[in-house]
Order: sequence, then C-alpha cells, then structure tokens
Amino acid sequence: MQIIYNSIGVIHTPYINMAPFQAVEDDTNGPFILEVDERYATGLKDLEKHKYVIVFFHIDRAKGYNGSNVAHPPSMKGGSIGLFASRSPNRPNAIGIDVAELLKIEGNKVYTSGLSALEGTPLLDIKPYLDVDSKKMD
Repeated sequence: MQIIYNSIGVIHTPYINMAPFQAVEDDTNGPFILEVDERYATGLKDLEKHKYVIVFFHIDRAKGYNGSNVAHPPSMKGGSIGLFASRSPNRPNAIGIDVAELLKIEGNKVYTSGLSALEGTPLLDIKPYLDVDSKKMD
C-alpha cells in the first residue's frame, strides 16, 4: 500500500550535517523553529495553551533502509540491537518524532526547545502533547 504525506512546512535548526539522535530539551545551540506554510498557519490557533508539542518530520537525508532490521548505535561500540529499539534514521519509513517544549509562536513560526532534525527538514505535523493525567482531552 502506498501512503503519501505532504510537508506542512520546514524545520530550522543549527544542525547542518549531523543532529543529535534524540532531542535535548535544554539544547542551547538553537534557535529551533517550526516554520509552518502560510496556508496552515491558522491551524496554530490555541497551540500556545500547551507546554509541549510532538513534532513529526521526514528524515529526508537518511541513508535509507537497507533491509536490515539490526542497528549499530555508536554508543554500543560495534554492538547491535533491533532496528525498532534504536533511534537510527535508516528505517523502512523515514519518519522522525520529537517532543519539544513550546517556547512561543510568532505568526507562522513555532519556537521550541531542542530538536533532532537537520536544518531544512520537511515538517509533517505538529500535535499538542497532552499530559496523561489531564482531565481535558482535545
């Protein structure tokens, strides 16, 4: 089955060639900006009511999935784990996801804490992070 997603914007980060494998909340390298295409900007209404957002993006510069379900994280110094137990960008579907603190919104730009995306990465979606103890459901 073919599934097609379209970018809703672009992610701006200080990372050009290499990004952290996982977002770091107190990353001081920023700024980290989700620039939403103008046609989707009205969708940001009330997002600032949430402290954190979930950011979905296309890992457009990954080497690609080579059919192996084994990953070799650098931290394992030659060891291996299952692909789905890793943060490897080389997956069957090159979808990235980070949870980030929402710092502010200015027009069509959402400023967040650290992200694990490279500069210019296609933004797929933004969702509010809801506290599981929250009584309010969106």
